[in-house]
Amino acid sequence: MKWMKHVALATALTLSAPVGAYADTPADQLIVGLSMNNILTLDPAAISGREATGVIANLYDTLVELAPDKKTVNPGLASSWTVTDDGSITFTLRDGAKFTSGNPVRAEDVVWSIKRNISLGLVGAGVWSSFGYKAGNIDQLLTADGNKITLKPAQPTDPQLTLDIFGKPDASAVIDMKTAMSHETNGDKAAAWLKINAAGSGAFSLTRWSSNEMLILTRFDDYWGEKPRMKRVIFRHMPESQTKRLMLEKGDVDVAIGLSVPDIAALGKNKDVEVQSTPSSGFYFLAVSMKDERFRNPDVRLAIRYLIDYDGINKTIMPNYGTKRLRPVAEGVIGSLADPDYKIDVAKAKELLAKAGYPDGFPVRLLTLNEPPFTDTATAIQATLAQAGIKAEIVQGAGDQIYGPMRERKFEMLVGRGGGGQEPHPHSNLRALVINPNNADDAKLSGIIGWRTSFFDQQLNDMSAKALVERDQAKQKTAYEDIQKRYEELVPALQPISAVVDSVVYRADVKGYVNHYGWTVRLRSVSKQR
Repeated sequence: MKWMKHVALATALTLSAPVGAYADTPADQLIVGLSMNNILTLDPAAISGREATGVIANLYDTLVELAPDKKTVNPGLASSWTVTDDGSITFTLRDGAKFTSGNPVRAEDVVWSIKRNISLGLVGAGVWSSFGYKAGNIDQLLTADGNKITLKPAQPTDPQLTLDIFGKPDASAVIDMKTAMSHETNGDKAAAWLKINAAGSGAFSLTRWSSNEMLILTRFDDYWGEKPRMKRVIFRHMPESQTKRLMLEKGDVDVAIGLSVPDIAALGKNKDVEVQSTPSSGFYFLAVSMKDERFRNPDVRLAIRYLIDYDGINKTIMPNYGTKRLRPVAEGVIGSLADPDYKIDVAKAKELLAKAGYPDGFPVRLLTLNEPPFTDTATAIQATLAQAGIKAEIVQGAGDQIYGPMRERKFEMLVGRGGGGQEPHPHSNLRALVINPNNADDAKLSGIIGWRTSFFDQQLNDMSAKALVERDQAKQKTAYEDIQKRYEELVPALQPISAVVDSVVYRADVKGYVNHYGWTVRLRSVSKQR
């Protein structure tokens, strides 16, 4: 069969052909070039980052889908929902949806998936815990009855934000309970199996995953929604921007993600490709660990604030990756304040370090992903830290090598990306960066960046909880402004540098590629016009 030849051809090219020996990509397959360094698992409850979320969004469904513009919530596995006065949400599951195994999607699968997430305490559990849901209360608050799923509030909140959680793949992807539990080992709720396998109802099924090499998705012909146009989606590991640019120009890949600024600028002049840049969620940031005695001292943290060249980084490194943003709340949401006018001030930084007992500075390990714009940002920060005697040793690596120590709170300094923002509300950023419900090591709130950095302020927690349920819009606006002011005064462990912008470059014959806010790019609508 013709399409089988295409699969064999694409697979063989992916595995063995040298650069320059490729044929045009098959008309019924989408070839995506990207760095797979941060795709560490396929377990929806354990994923983090753009690349992994983009894969999971095509393997698994959620009850609702957040629109690309982040302003609309559309039906997903739920055909409808109602919200009561007390904030409870009841979803009606659509008829006829199936998992790729052939098993029907049931309300029990939805409830089990979310309870599994919370009980395992993986990355996706952080969102639920920030709304008060935990292993001790979720059985009473989340229930299934026939084709209905009901969630009651664990604490006073804005039900619109709770609804948004059901569109986040890391928090609410629906797993085929029967298939997953048939692979359970030692009570792990199939965690080991789901790390390298998939059991979803998404538009595509998993055919193959070779870590840091390739990942193949195959169209699920019994998908309940819009039928995918492509029979295969093949993700190829390409950490180097120049390689992705060359392959795109030659037509050997259809889509390229994570190119460097010069390569995007050059491709923007090519009539055979299109560049799509859209505001995304979260921030690029510099973080320190407040478990480290040096960084517990606010004078040291303030000194570091004076040792970042915010303007230089954003002008020379961040175009097509991000735009300058120094607050922990995205621009445009209620209560968002204008940026403070932070400038590099080496003399002031030296004065603060001397006051803290480090007149000659100190050595530090600076972790960063080994890809743009992280490495360039880390190098720029290394240079300005050195002017005050802080000797940063840059340690580069793949996702688990860099974010793993951060999730375990065993790092010193890190250039990273994240910080919520998938929903058009300041609480989305605050729950990722500012709110830390429990700063104990054994809380293991690895999905909360505030916990990872050991930053904790009960007053900020209380202020955020109060602002969330304030129904007077003027008072709510003031409350969120006050939160940002206190965060600035405390000199937190994390300094935002740039608000994330997602830039994707693709061949001009690729149609229907829509870069979703929050990284949930759904490839079912993508086609090729040939």
